[in-house]
Amino acid sequence: MRISSWLPSGLLLCLAGDTWARQHRNYDAHDYYVVELRSGQRPEDLSRTLDLHYDGPVGELDNTHFFRAQTRQDGYDHVREAQEELRLRRRRRDVGAAEPHILDHVLLNKKQDLSTRFPLVKRGVIPPSVRQSTVGDPTLIQEGLDIAKTLDITDPIFQDQWHLYNHIQPGHDINVTGVWGQGITGKNSTVCIVDDGLDMDSDDLQANYFQAGSWDFNDQVQDPKPRLSDDHHGTRCAGEVAAARNNICGVGVAYDGKVSACRILSKVISDADEAIAMNYAYQENQIYSCSWGPPDDGQSMEQPGLLIRRAMLKGVQAGRGGLGSIYVFAIGNGAANDDNCNFDGYTNSIYSVSVGGIDRKGAHPYYSEKCSAQLVVTYSSGSGDAIHTTDVGKDKCYTNHGGTSAAGPLVAGIYGLMLEVNPSLTWRDIQWLTVLTAVKIDQESDWSLNTAIQKDFSHQFGYGKADAWALVEGARNWTNVKPQAWYYSPWMHVKHPIPQGDQGLTSSFEVTADILKMANLERLEHVTVTMNVAHTRRGDLSAELRSPTGMVSHIATHRRNDDANSGYVDWTFMSVAHWGEPGVGTWTVVVKDTSVNEHSGNFTDWRLKLWGESIDGSKQELLPMPTETDDDDHDVITNPDVATTSVAVPTETGKPEGNPDDHQHRPVNAKPTESSTVPPKEGDKEDDKVDEPATSSTPTPSATPSANTDRLLPHIFPTFGVTKSTQAWIYGSITLILLFLIGLGGYWYHQRRRRSWLNRDDYNFEMVDRQNPDDDDDHDNGHGRGGANGNGNGHMNGGARGKQGKKAGRLYDAFAPGSDDESEGDAFGVGSDIEDEGEEGEEGKGLVGTGNQRYKDDEPRREGVDVG
Repeated sequence: MRISSWLPSGLLLCLAGDTWARQHRNYDAHDYYVVELRSGQRPEDLSRTLDLHYDGPVGELDNTHFFRAQTRQDGYDHVREAQEELRLRRRRRDVGAAEPHILDHVLLNKKQDLSTRFPLVKRGVIPPSVRQSTVGDPTLIQEGLDIAKTLDITDPIFQDQWHLYNHIQPGHDINVTGVWGQGITGKNSTVCIVDDGLDMDSDDLQANYFQAGSWDFNDQVQDPKPRLSDDHHGTRCAGEVAAARNNICGVGVAYDGKVSACRILSKVISDADEAIAMNYAYQENQIYSCSWGPPDDGQSMEQPGLLIRRAMLKGVQAGRGGLGSIYVFAIGNGAANDDNCNFDGYTNSIYSVSVGGIDRKGAHPYYSEKCSAQLVVTYSSGSGDAIHTTDVGKDKCYTNHGGTSAAGPLVAGIYGLMLEVNPSLTWRDIQWLTVLTAVKIDQESDWSLNTAIQKDFSHQFGYGKADAWALVEGARNWTNVKPQAWYYSPWMHVKHPIPQGDQGLTSSFEVTADILKMANLERLEHVTVTMNVAHTRRGDLSAELRSPTGMVSHIATHRRNDDANSGYVDWTFMSVAHWGEPGVGTWTVVVKDTSVNEHSGNFTDWRLKLWGESIDGSKQELLPMPTETDDDDHDVITNPDVATTSVAVPTETGKPEGNPDDHQHRPVNAKPTESSTVPPKEGDKEDDKVDEPATSSTPTPSATPSANTDRLLPHIFPTFGVTKSTQAWIYGSITLILLFLIGLGGYWYHQRRRRSWLNRDDYNFEMVDRQNPDDDDDHDNGHGRGGANGNGNGHMNGGARGKQGKKAGRLYDAFAPGSDDESEGDAFGVGSDIEDEGEEGEEGKGLVGTGNQRYKDDEPRREGVDVG
């Protein structure tokens, strides 16, 4: 018996969250559909119409519901097929099809297909087996013992937890013991570990386990207990956050805080179930720690599905009573594979705090990725040691936890401490404090000064390492930032081949103060660039974004393992390097084909999106939920300035080759070189020119800038950036098309004139009724009806009249709702009038007469009248 048959609709929808999330779904036996209905529509109506079982709301997503088919049918979509059937019925004008239908209110339909899901990979690595000596300075060792005694920490491996207090490399820890000394230990905070489970029976975690915020999405039971042999990862991450202060193993950063878990990594789950996990108990679960993502193989390029992106936006808008859920993601372990976290749609989300790793000496480990989306780093494995934490088992400990998997939970734990002192912090306040309090790493890197906030940024280290003391102190008296505002630029249509080698193809867009004022945007936080670049080998590409201040973000880097023949397709890159900037001025994107080889590509288009603090928070609305067509508005043509320029290439360590000042001080609105497709602007200064790159001794087809300056026709005609011969082919093709259209128009005009002559005003006809020829009011006596008479007051019946009535009906059909090209062909088909000549109507009556004269059957008739 369906629940929907005996529960009232209002009560049914009130069961959203825990109850419906716990519905058992068998994807092997049934097809499941996620459908968004227009607000106010009853899901039971759709269930009844399609004969699908209603399985309840999809977590916290508004007006979004689960439906289940009785059996599984690969390749068949019940909702889509029903929509198509309704469309065809309306096209045929079936009885009742035009009435309002529940399918008219379907805004989104997603059949859940586990076979299309990419694997989610845990971001832990196995550290070296040889450990460095643990002999430290006796004074520092004694200081650590004194701290433990003062805080009543008796956990046996606490002295080995160097990330909490480092007595071998002083200062290389998260600086948390002073925070504990103030009594701030994570009380009233909850971190949800989204992973492969959590051992709630462990003596180190049992006291802090929050069951109400936990669920096993893999085995669909309450407690997400590790069940597979390799289900250790989540427990180790949980120990970093909230291992209790007792006599077992060590302690967590927020050792008096709560920890829950959503188990999702032990087998493949649907997009919808992952979306539910990202919002699970989001009023109680404040922070979600996610140490996983797509494979870090240097060739994957994956993003969360639409439902998951909606869930994260819902989390930051409605979680924690509207203050926003806090999502912490490990940056990724693919640095050795040239991987970049901007090719990961989780870590480059503006809703994520993306955390990289450093080792116990503060050095950048071989695995931690670098990218412009990285906000901060903290400690993990490397330099002969790893993170010491809790493991699966009643009293088991682990000493080899590493990778960026271990870095993310430490930051999540620090955020728990911050929320204890200031529970009113929004998700963006957390990010602001993370940026402003980060401590610069004393390591050589591509550090660049963000002058807006006077903080150095590095693609390897973000803004530096997270410091617990600074973050908690900053949170105490923090004034919340105003609501988020945003600005989307139009699509910049570049449509230009990318030169190979040292040259880069640039495209710019001017953001004015008036634009940002209209957008209610005061200062920046995140900047995203969505772009389309066609290329036969994606790994050869790189891209950078230059802000009006001269700050440079390497939003994409070359990847030696990436052989994909796809380029970038509506992919969004993100940068936090421009935090706090005003945003006014010229923004420039530089796309580069790093390898001179047989592969080539074209820069199609791009769009800039600016996100940040609003000017007037009282006027700012919430960002609408993402849709499948958010980036489909490419048809609005905007042609930006395009030029080629020499660019520095990031080395493997992240430091640009050549003079770093090339990035910092080159004018972003510089005069194009001779290789540009845009002529020089009047008033440009000679000093603003970009240096002409040296000509390659073996130029490739995509690196022939001189070809772009040839002009076949006068200046008003565009060159399309191609040679004269190609221009001749293009304009010749356009001319042929125009001639064809002119000829087609002439033919249509001739046919229209002919039909007009056949129906001209010289001939008006009236129906002749043999029984009552003088009765003008009897028009509906079974004869065909029409309105083709010359002056509108005549009547037609008989041979041509019946056929003409059908044609009039087809003309109406052409403009009826749901009509298509086939109907239009009936109404305006060439020669249709000629085919109708001489046909008889329902009673074999013919058209007679001319003008308004009426002829009776017994009167002589005029012969030879052509009535068409």
